Amino acid sequence: MSMYATPILTAAFVFIIIAFLVWIPWMIYTYRKYGFLPLSVTIISFTFIFYMLSALFLVLLPLPATRDTCAMQNPNTVHYSLVPFQFISDILKGNWLQISNPATYVLLFKQSAFYQVFFNFLLLLPLGVYLRYYLVDKKKWWKAGLIVFLVTLFFEITQVTGIYGIYNCAYRLFDVDDLMTNTFGGIIGYFIAPAVLAVFPSKKKIEERAEYLVEKDEVRSMAVLLAIAIDFFLMDVVRQLMMNFTNQNEVTNFIVMSILLFVGLFIIPALWNGRTIGSAILRFRYSSKISKKVTISRLAKRFVAIYVAYFLTVIASTMNNIKVTMDSPYYEAAVLLSLASSIVALVLTIVLFIHIMLVVFGKGKRRFFFDESADLYTTRKK
Repeated sequence: MSMYATPILTAAFVFIIIAFLVWIPWMIYTYRKYGFLPLSVTIISFTFIFYMLSALFLVLLPLPATRDTCAMQNPNTVHYSLVPFQFISDILKGNWLQISNPATYVLLFKQSAFYQVFFNFLLLLPLGVYLRYYLVDKKKWWKAGLIVFLVTLFFEITQVTGIYGIYNCAYRLFDVDDLMTNTFGGIIGYFIAPAVLAVFPSKKKIEERAEYLVEKDEVRSMAVLLAIAIDFFLMDVVRQLMMNFTNQNEVTNFIVMSILLFVGLFIIPALWNGRTIGSAILRFRYSSKISKKVTISRLAKRFVAIYVAYFLTVIASTMNNIKVTMDSPYYEAAVLLSLASSIVALVLTIVLFIHIMLVVFGKGKRRFFFDESADLYTTRKK
């Protein structure tokens, strides 16, 4: 089993890295496309990435210990098998099967050649299931079959070329039977897919939900949270770049970030019809639903609400970092101040976390404090 466990564990490790790198871009893409984050689309897409990594690593791993794989083989080693259905004779080798004796049938499951064929059948069967989700129509089975064939052909060519020249000789066999069984497994997966995909909403239902949200002009709270996260991320990048040209200390850091918050959360949306950079990326803007003048005044209130939360965290962090020697007459006061600031920071963190959870999972019943206090609304309309 280790021959299968190692490639799958390797795929899991690589998948975690990829998922970490693409998670935010994926959320942005999904919100731009649907207007919300369908859990089923995320599950199917990310499991597809993990599955393809697993299939690839099962085909390629373990890698040879040396690039000179030719030295590990006989000079007359054949790296391909072009005889179709050779697996049948391989399975029946040894004359163990007696048609007149059903008791010998069970010996089929003890043949290594049988397990090789069965593994190849299962390897790309899930690919057929995923293709059915994306292609939808049962009549497009031939397209799925072609895609599966091309994928397995890619696997076989990768093996026979020694991963395209990384190894000077192939370390796996190019087998036409593998092409057939992989392709057959993928086609079977395409036809049985509805039984697996029944637990997920169809693409049509997701698209209908997206159209409903557009028609209703509804922006989900998760999109608002993601937009402000993008704004803060971009402002922090700019802050770090600017700090390279100034004296790096807490005061200059605070001043620079304060200016960036003012520009990013008030000046830009005031000049850009209620759009911050983050909200523009996610295709919505802020509006008072009254007039542009009122919107600008409310954008100022929104900035103040966010800035107050930022200011409190900075104060708590600064108080917590005050250094006083033990022989100082202010040492006990400094310890108490540090403890109090730590408690304040913890309470603020817990309150903000609970607030975010209540808004995100509140099904539209609540808004974020900075939008509620400013009485600002989100809209997709230009």
